[in-house]
Amino acid sequence: MDRRSFVGGTAIALGSGMFRLAFGQQTKSRRVLALIGDRYHNSDYIRVALTKIYQGLNVTVDYTTLYDKLSAPLLKDYDVFVSLRDGMIWPEGYLGPDAYTHYEAGLENPKDFPAPKSEFWLREEQAQAVKDFVNNGGGFYSVHNNSHVSVTSKTYREVMGGAYLGHPTLRPFKVKVVNSNHPITKGVKDFFVNDEQHYVEYDKDKKYQLLEAENVDGLTFDKYGTTSVAGWAYDYGKGRVVFTSIGHTIHALWNPEYVKLQKQAMRWLLKEI
Repeated sequence: MDRRSFVGGTAIALGSGMFRLAFGQQTKSRRVLALIGDRYHNSDYIRVALTKIYQGLNVTVDYTTLYDKLSAPLLKDYDVFVSLRDGMIWPEGYLGPDAYTHYEAGLENPKDFPAPKSEFWLREEQAQAVKDFVNNGGGFYSVHNNSHVSVTSKTYREVMGGAYLGHPTLRPFKVKVVNSNHPITKGVKDFFVNDEQHYVEYDKDKKYQLLEAENVDGLTFDKYGTTSVAGWAYDYGKGRVVFTSIGHTIHALWNPEYVKLQKQAMRWLLKEI
């Protein structure tokens, strides 16, 4: 796959595995590695969404889907690591509907397609590489279903701050700012999105929580009720960590208030604010 960098309208070949976009002056921009895309989250919409969000922040972003290349040597050249992908891979491939809910709801004849088999991709040395990266001063922005990676890794979870519990189907819900004094949420108003309301188990001190999601129609999910923790931020070692749960659709990622928050989150991770 061809890697290209668009800087000032110029395309530069970079090799295989990544797609780079630079915003601002190339010589002064900070570097961001974004690991994106999985079976349920096409990397194209994520890259398009983040391109708009990071515009004007004077950062150079390398987008990659190569989860197996995540390592300490790779991370050492970056200031921030962003991840919007879950913890599963499908080594035998998959056929049929691109959503497990099709099978569970009985919408397809189970004999028509082979049952998909998943595995978890994160290795302990990769989790340790992320931990060391943040401990040594790097920024880590975990987005949406990336909390699923924490399900199988205590090391990753310790840095990221929580783990995925589950989510209902797409539905409208309100995202409320619960700490308006943090640099990330400064000037950000409560907003509505139509997205997957992710429920996560939050491990850190409540004082670090920034956002809460609430289904104002009173719709619950499993045993977890109508509300869920939707975002947090804290210092970890010499670095910083941010998590926000919204991100299944591009129109949710592009909600004006959420765009503002994500831009400020990146600046906070870069220690500019």
